[in-house]
Amino acid sequence: MAKKVTMQHIADQLGVSKFVVSKALSGKDGVSEATRERVIQAASQLGYFTQPRGYGQNRKQPTTPEVSARQSVLVLMPNVRFQTAGSLYWGRILNGVTEALESHGLGVVIISEQRVDAVTSILNPDGFLGLIGIGQISTPLLLEVHRIGLPMVLIDHEDPLIPADTVFAGNVDASARLTSHLIGSGHRKLHFLGNTGFSRSFRDRWIGYRTAMEEHGLPVQDVGDPLNRLEGIDGAVYEPELRQWLTKRQKQGTLPTAFVCANDDVALVALRNLEPLGVRVPEDVSLVGFDNIHESGGGTSPELTTVHVPKEAMGRRATLRLLERTQDPKAPLEKILIASELVMRASVVEMRTENEVLNETEHKSRP
Repeated sequence: MAKKVTMQHIADQLGVSKFVVSKALSGKDGVSEATRERVIQAASQLGYFTQPRGYGQNRKQPTTPEVSARQSVLVLMPNVRFQTAGSLYWGRILNGVTEALESHGLGVVIISEQRVDAVTSILNPDGFLGLIGIGQISTPLLLEVHRIGLPMVLIDHEDPLIPADTVFAGNVDASARLTSHLIGSGHRKLHFLGNTGFSRSFRDRWIGYRTAMEEHGLPVQDVGDPLNRLEGIDGAVYEPELRQWLTKRQKQGTLPTAFVCANDDVALVALRNLEPLGVRVPEDVSLVGFDNIHESGGGTSPELTTVHVPKEAMGRRATLRLLERTQDPKAPLEKILIASELVMRASVVEMRTENEVLNETEHKSRP
């Protein structure tokens, strides 16, 4: 009978402590990315992931026979700019995944590397129950996972070349409701702000905005509008272009009365560039975001009206879907939408109609 490979064996192989190995395999803070990758590589070479109870020896015993043979799930969240474990958005989705896996007695191996060779070196279909992908992941890497035959669920991402279950926030519906709220508050000159080509979520939020505008008979900016094609989501990159656009529109007297932003970060960049122009939020321009990254509302002034995305719930639902997929591999693929809620705060003001302004003027002029 083959000798069981333990964390101590991996630690001895690398000359590190068992504590370091444990933290590296569980994706916890306290070890560098280079060390994490070394631990994962060594674990793979020693056969740690392929043994019946390769990871989580002290975890709760799983209840299904398929799970008992393969104890770990590979979680892939490439470290691309803001897409990190420390992110107020991505990090909470990751927490939802890891907590759900632990509750089912499963181990988790977290990979933040985007290189195909760095990931495929441990992609043994007999060693992992499946893969959960979080955020933007390259097509070549997903193709390799699909080729190997490992079941996968993608969160906040989809690829037309990859058949996979997906989990998203209900972006279209929430964005439409948010836009309708602004319209119901009297706004008629609205503008969408964000790169609609950056991700499926951003595109869906644009679709929700456009749908609400069309339903109310209001003009919609063209999809090729400069503010729909801001480069990426890094404010440092697109901020000069946005500042120039705002300055020009202010001089022309054609600023919108409200901005619907693709996410909270975009809204904060807009807020930062409206202030130097003397444009007040919400007195002159209303501003709304998406994601509710500052859930207390205390991170901005004024506090930002936004959409609360249940991030941890998305992670938990993706985990459940992966377990369901392992039980029924031939079931139809599902796109799961998690409902999101509007969060009303101080960055939106109700516009007065022309009749209201006239009535107020007449009232003041009366003796």
